[in-house]
Amino acid sequence: MNDLSNMSLTQMDQLSLFHPVSSISELQKNGPVIYTHGEGVTVTREGGQTLIDMGAGLWCVNVGYGRRELVEAGANAMQNLSFQHFFGGAAAEPTIRLADRLLGLFRDTVPGSDMARVFFGNSGSDANDTAVKLVTLYNNLRGKPAKKRIISRDGAYHGLTLASASLTGIKGYHTAFDLPLPNTLHTGCPHYYAFKEDGETEAEFTDRRIAEIEAMIDREGADTIAAFIAEPVMGTGGVFLPPQGYFARLQEVLDRHDILLIADEVITGFGRTGQWFGSGTYGLRPDIVSLAKGLTSAYFPMSASIISSRMWQVFANASDDMGAVMHGFTYSGHPVGAAIALANLDVMERDALVSNAAELGPVLLQSLRDKVGDNPYVGDIRGVGLMAAVEFAGFPKGTTAHKIVARHALDKGVLTRALPFLPVTSFSPPLSITAAEIDTATDRYAAALKAAMPELDTMKA
Repeated sequence: MNDLSNMSLTQMDQLSLFHPVSSISELQKNGPVIYTHGEGVTVTREGGQTLIDMGAGLWCVNVGYGRRELVEAGANAMQNLSFQHFFGGAAAEPTIRLADRLLGLFRDTVPGSDMARVFFGNSGSDANDTAVKLVTLYNNLRGKPAKKRIISRDGAYHGLTLASASLTGIKGYHTAFDLPLPNTLHTGCPHYYAFKEDGETEAEFTDRRIAEIEAMIDREGADTIAAFIAEPVMGTGGVFLPPQGYFARLQEVLDRHDILLIADEVITGFGRTGQWFGSGTYGLRPDIVSLAKGLTSAYFPMSASIISSRMWQVFANASDDMGAVMHGFTYSGHPVGAAIALANLDVMERDALVSNAAELGPVLLQSLRDKVGDNPYVGDIRGVGLMAAVEFAGFPKGTTAHKIVARHALDKGVLTRALPFLPVTSFSPPLSITAAEIDTATDRYAAALKAAMPELDTMKA
């Protein structure tokens, strides 16, 4: 064991901590970036530098940092009932109330939805794992044991457990781990800007992507395909908005072939798109909805899977013969997490944060376009609600211009994320952000891009 008593935090980190999604060699060379405090839309680094967090952590701190209401709700819940499992029919009041509230919220804000029950987990990754298992259970109970494969999309991000990482459509997450697992298929990325053919209109691009999905179903056999998983807006891939008519066309194909729709709303849920759920923004009619991040604004690790009536009825009708559904986690439905989630929803409603996202989303988009839109290396600026992206162009494939810009942005006092699929920096600030804070953040980002230009000029195609 290392003697860490006289070491700095950086040295201690380098000798003891295995970071997720990080370069070991870079950490050994440069050390970690250590954060010490968060308040509102800002975080503070060791040494005192304060930065505007235009990523809300990892798309998740929706109500902002330091919300006393959430802290107090968690403390009170810990004092009252610090833990209760939900196995064997056990339950606790906060979780019961949260399930009821989520069902009502989804039904009220997503037209045409018919959702029946909520299952709780710990993260977006395990929510998508839950979806895979419930889809399998559903078709086994219907006497369709061959109907197990799930279609995802290139550029999708659905998590990093074995099943969810297999659904993720970004090769960097597969290469070293012998993924994807069997029963996973990937179809083309529906990002018009980067993947359109010469002269192809957006409607024609949608036609082509839908035709590819139909061809895959015909080739593989509809009797083998159980579900299609989709983010309403593809977040980690690059903030890809669905092209014209895409989801309406997709839904028709899935319905015709008896294929379930899993809506991965881990990012888009709870106001990110300017509506409570991305399913409402884009007219989805999902059979399972995966939620996490904004559920508690990341004040507690918690996920939720909302399940449709047609799936629930199959489970319920088979229950006498099947017995217990043998799926769940120690922390499923954790009463402390549920209490924090309820307080989080209270804050969002009281402060009208979904409306704030809808109102300030266009302000963020226009501010980025005004300040960096004429840069020769900026190819596209897009967004919906408080979810935006700057995509770079004019560089050889595989170069990392966006990472250089993000590094300079850190120096200028703004956090923006360099994404792993295409050369994109993303913006997803807390939904509590103000117009003035957006203006300051985009000024800093523009200054960062200007500072990065000498390095970018050496990389151009």
